[in-house]
Amino acid sequence: MTRQPTILLGVGATKSGTTWLFDQLASHPDCHLRAIKELHYFDTFAGGRWKRQLPKLEARAAKAGGRLRDDLQQWIGVMRRGRLCLRDYLGYLSEGRGDRGLIGDITPSYSLLPARILRRVASMGDVRVLYLMRDPVARLWSQVRMDAKRAATHRTEIAGLAQQMLDRALAGQGGAWMRSDYAGALKRLDAAVDPRKLCVAFYETLMTPQGFDRITSFLGIAPHRPDFAKRVHGGVDVTLSQADRARALTALRPQYDAVARRAGELPAAWQASLAGV
Repeated sequence: MTRQPTILLGVGATKSGTTWLFDQLASHPDCHLRAIKELHYFDTFAGGRWKRQLPKLEARAAKAGGRLRDDLQQWIGVMRRGRLCLRDYLGYLSEGRGDRGLIGDITPSYSLLPARILRRVASMGDVRVLYLMRDPVARLWSQVRMDAKRAATHRTEIAGLAQQMLDRALAGQGGAWMRSDYAGALKRLDAAVDPRKLCVAFYETLMTPQGFDRITSFLGIAPHRPDFAKRVHGGVDVTLSQADRARALTALRPQYDAVARRAGELPAAWQASLAGV
């Protein structure tokens, strides 16, 4: 009899190594991950956006090929039902898993979900919730550059758009700023998830043997040697000015303080940011 799977729920943070982690786990013999990294299931239904999500999925499926196309078409079938159903969700994640023990969904925006929804999700079985954090200034600037690149119609527009988006974030507005709130995310996760089933880790140590071993141990899968040299979603080359770095550090200082209270010693990159290096 096939045992019930362990369920990885990766909840962020954006631009904190989640795509690299997904790729490494997808190649792990104990893991069964579908071709779609970010399912956006719980945030879509929590926000009442499933009808708007369908055309985007259908357009993506029309351009895709192979396994990604097949997985997208199956996922569209789940979303067309128009209701949040944990059985449908788990059925999709488990399809084709065989005897592999881990299934999962890594959607960074899940960190924005209210505690009541996170609590429901955490109760659907042997759920292991993983939250990755990156140096706050570096993470914010990485997301701003990514968002600017997506919004630009020409490469020459990226720097100006990035500046506008950074200014908006530092005014406390927009998704990039919301995703910078580690303190809020940790508060919601702590309220919803059994501490034995929650792993909070750092981007800066994830891509090391010790850091990755900590993740596989938490997930209950065999040790695995990932591709530490692989780089995903490389950012565009736009430099953060010293003045803007100082502004960002001032705005994000409460996040450094909150994480330090929880974790104790901060990674070297975080300490360097605090020191203005």
